[in-house]
Amino acid sequence: MLFRGHSRRLPWFKLLVGLAVAGYLIFLLLTVPRRALERARRYQCRNNLKQIGWALHNYHDAYGSFPPLYTVDDEGRPLHSWRTLLLPYLDQKQLYEQIDLTKPWNDEFNAGVGKQVPDVYRCVLAQTSRNQTTYLAVAVGDSCLRPGQSRSLNEITDGSDRTVIITEVAADSAVPWMSPQDATAEVLRKFGPKSQESHTGGRNVLMVDGAVHLLQQSLFDETWQGLWTATGGEKIGEF
Repeated sequence: MLFRGHSRRLPWFKLLVGLAVAGYLIFLLLTVPRRALERARRYQCRNNLKQIGWALHNYHDAYGSFPPLYTVDDEGRPLHSWRTLLLPYLDQKQLYEQIDLTKPWNDEFNAGVGKQVPDVYRCVLAQTSRNQTTYLAVAVGDSCLRPGQSRSLNEITDGSDRTVIITEVAADSAVPWMSPQDATAEVLRKFGPKSQESHTGGRNVLMVDGAVHLLQQSLFDETWQGLWTATGGEKIGEF
């Protein structure tokens, strides 16, 4: 009797196992493509920063220094971002030649160019307006790029592998790509465990030596702040 009762229950047990297996397979089919897509998009973002790094070094080779954070007019007012100055080194010479560098970035003459954001300045995971970028230069008192001034590799005494030159920021800190606005200390301090990053768990940064790192949101504040400066002499922990 026990054997016959067990036999009657066995098909139900097999059905439950079958449903569990099918459910797991459906879960894999739904999640694995999303994970693969996120990895591909993260790689694309890293590649964007790599290209920006190559352009910065090609600019340095041509001029003996990195570009200024932004150009200024005779009265010191901001005109154009480093992102604009890099265009010829990003295969965007035609776009660059449409810009009047003597007029501000948001002048009516330059307005049409501002709508043509190069793909290299866009992270596909960032939820921003079409003409905005989340790739900002570190813009603090001792950063690599400075307003109206150029800085050479020899001046970066903290080490090219220990100094961030360009960082991603969260979407709420994005700026128009032509705008001479970048990551001030106030913007940089938003990065942490509670910041809404475009990538799961962290953000990509470009070091002066051209390396790209994904910094974790759990990074110590002291380490993060030490990476901003070019000549601060801070002792940098692991990152």
